[in-house]
Amino acid sequence: MHRPIVLGASVVTALALVLPGCAPAEDGTGAASPSAAGSGSGLSGALTVYAAASLAAAFDELSTMFEERHPSVDVRPITYEGSSTLATQLIEGAPADVFAAADESSMARVVDEGLAVAPIVFATNTLALVVPAGNPAGIRGLDDLADPAATVVLCAAEVPCGAASATLLSSAGVEASADSYEQNVTAVLTKVAAGEADAGLVYVTDASTTAAVDAIEPEGADDVVNRYPVAALAGAANAAAADAFVAFVLGDDAQAVLADHGFGAP
Repeated sequence: MHRPIVLGASVVTALALVLPGCAPAEDGTGAASPSAAGSGSGLSGALTVYAAASLAAAFDELSTMFEERHPSVDVRPITYEGSSTLATQLIEGAPADVFAAADESSMARVVDEGLAVAPIVFATNTLALVVPAGNPAGIRGLDDLADPAATVVLCAAEVPCGAASATLLSSAGVEASADSYEQNVTAVLTKVAAGEADAGLVYVTDASTTAAVDAIEPEGADDVVNRYPVAALAGAANAAAADAFVAFVLGDDAQAVLADHGFGAP
């Protein structure tokens, strides 16, 4: 059962850094000035982030920006995987400070275990039908995914891109003849880009990361929207940096980066 989203005091404090009228003075580059923020705003230590595979390109960029603003914080290499897999790892005790999921259901599992603090939706995404560059199999739309002669790869149903794919296909009345189901969206994209599959369904943000695939907008895609929540985790080893990172992701500069990578507004 989903719990209501309520901002904890620590998150409210962190959000003050990005809300109008409360932001620290900046030097014109988007970074807080030394006089306003001190040395890295007092934040230090390592920060561990778990994030959905579809966030990889955007969050790698955001982690670099965050470190530039907080030089004493070391954002460890982000763990990217299917959101349901990450949720299971967290529930089983994997140590992390921040969790960013590709769907609210995966986040709800973590919240229900008392492990997440005040999740907030920060981005949205939709699906694209991808084919190898040049479209050698002549795929035109979702109906072609039902052709047994086509090699089709999809995300597994338990991960967000798989659940979204199932909804999209069901709405279109298509029963896909899938040859494999993958545990994250990156694996689907990789197989199509390598020519190992004739078609697959991935997020529009993933489709834009490589010239090795062509993207087709499937009918009804705008009606199947994934909402991405982010949260600091209860018991985070670096709670202050976790709250600051969540606030940063919600801020204008990070939102601009996410938009550049094709994500929709929350």
